[in-house]
Order: sequence, then C-alpha cells, then structure tokens
Amino acid sequence: MASHKHPGNPGWTGPISQDMAGTTPKASAPRPDRPCPGPEDHLEAQGSPSSNSSMTTRELQEYWRAQKCCWKHVKLLFEIASARIEERKVSKFVVYQIVVIQTGSFDSNKAVLERRYSDFETLQKKLLKTFREEIEDVVFPKKHLIGNFTEEMISERKLALKEYLSLLYAIRCVRRSREFIDFLTRPELKEAFGCLRAGQYTKALDILMRVVPLQEKLTAHCPALLVPVLCAVLVCHRDLDRPAEAFAVGERALQCLQAREGHRYYAPLLDAMARLAYLLGKDFVSLQKRLEESQLRKPALRGFTLKELTVQEYLS
Repeated sequence: MASHKHPGNPGWTGPISQDMAGTTPKASAPRPDRPCPGPEDHLEAQGSPSSNSSMTTRELQEYWRAQKCCWKHVKLLFEIASARIEERKVSKFVVYQIVVIQTGSFDSNKAVLERRYSDFETLQKKLLKTFREEIEDVVFPKKHLIGNFTEEMISERKLALKEYLSLLYAIRCVRRSREFIDFLTRPELKEAFGCLRAGQYTKALDILMRVVPLQEKLTAHCPALLVPVLCAVLVCHRDLDRPAEAFAVGERALQCLQAREGHRYYAPLLDAMARLAYLLGKDFVSLQKRLEESQLRKPALRGFTLKELTVQEYLS
C-alpha cells in the first residue's frame, strides 16, 4: 500500500537523488567487472595508510597485522552427492548434485547445486583459454561415446568430477577467477535476477538467499563482487515492504564496498539506504551527506536508481 512518506509521493520530505529530479534516464548495459586484485592489492586500494600517514612504525605493523587477519583463506570441500538420469524428447543426460561446504567448522549454509557434464566441459574450455599452463596437470574426465548411463560409469565420473573441482579450487588464480565462480553460481543467479525483473520478488529472494552464502565464500578475497547480489536482495525486501530487512542487507553491501566511491553501485546504494533510513526513523542525514560528498568528488553524468542498476545484471 502506497504511503505519503514514500519517495515520489506528495508530502515526501526525505532525500532526493539526482535521477528523481527529472526524467528517469535509460540504464545502459553494465560493463562486466574486472576480476578483483588479491588481498594485498585490494587492501591498498581500500584505504591503506598514505605516504603522509602520521602512524609510527609499530602502529603500521599492527595495522597490517590486523588487516592480514581479515584475509584468512576460506577452504571449501566439494562432494558429488548424487546423480540422476534425465530424459528429454531429443536428449538424455546425467545431472550431478554438487554439495559445497566450508571445512574447519560446522557449516550450516552448505550449498547444493546441480550441473550436467556439459557444464563441466564448458568450464574446462573457458579455463583453458586463460589458465592453460596453470591447469595442465588437472585431469578432466573424458567423454565416452557409449556407456555413459551405466551405474558403473556414473559412479566413476562422480569421483572424477569431485577430484576435478578439488584440484581446480587448490589453484589460487583459478578459484578466484570469474569462470570458476560463475560455474558455481551463475545459473542460479541468472534465474533469480530474471525473477526480479519480472517482479517475482518472493521467488527471486528464495533463490538469492540460497546462493549468497556460497558466493560470499567464493568472493572472500574481493567482497565487492558480492555487492550486486546483496543489492538485489535489498530491492526484493524493499519491494515486499520489508524495509528493516532491506536496510540490514544494505549495511552489509556498504561494508563490502567500504570506501570504494568509484564503484558503480556506491552512489545508488547510498541513495537507497538514505531513503530506507528515513522511513525507518534512522539517521539518514549522514548517509545523504556521504552521497553528496561522493557526488561532489566525482560528479555523475547520469544517475541510476539501485533497482535500475540491479535489473541490468545477468541479462545474458
């Protein structure tokens, strides 16, 4: 139900973004994000002490020691839990159920996903284009012309695919690559963002909440990669009239961005958070001030709302 306190309605006195002042601009297709640097480079870019810092040597040492603790490697274990044969009108294939859990402690957010052999094959081809030398010792399970659907072959392939994923994950540059992360998350995210564009917020949210824990583990080296998905969760909660849940997710997204004002989600996210804060009776002034300061430092030629930006993700 519309409220007179909602932005765009008569009586709104809260923060107004640039894009609401006039005609809503047409969102351009997003540019794919480049892979994030490693922890050391990432930390330096996110607000490390400058050359003019007044820190003492001991304070600098303590600072970097604390920062390194934040980059504790998340170790994941892959299992091929089961497999089933699916028959279509013109095809027959095996679907493998992959279970991903975090080792070293009880993981209540284990990820369960399904992939076909052809999906693994596509991953291998993509990785060979970029990491041919790095994966030269990784054996990919070969395709057989006959016998693919026998119980013996399926059991053998389950073990081989488990070993394949484990070996890939052991290679740092591969497990951090867009190709590897997309293999484990993109099909589900594509479906979720499709539901978001269709206004099916409950369904989109259900899928997103199952994918977020896995993507969070896969992108621990570069938290900003998680921001588009968190913003999609925010949009779903907000449009389902759950402002408190939306605000909580937005805080996580801002924490992932830290001080990366140049990130394309930074200003739209701040604007959305300021509006939510106003509706919830929270401090929206400080958020609006951060937004204004960011826009002064880096004026935007055109402004997009968070939803306009989010619905452009995973279009292909």
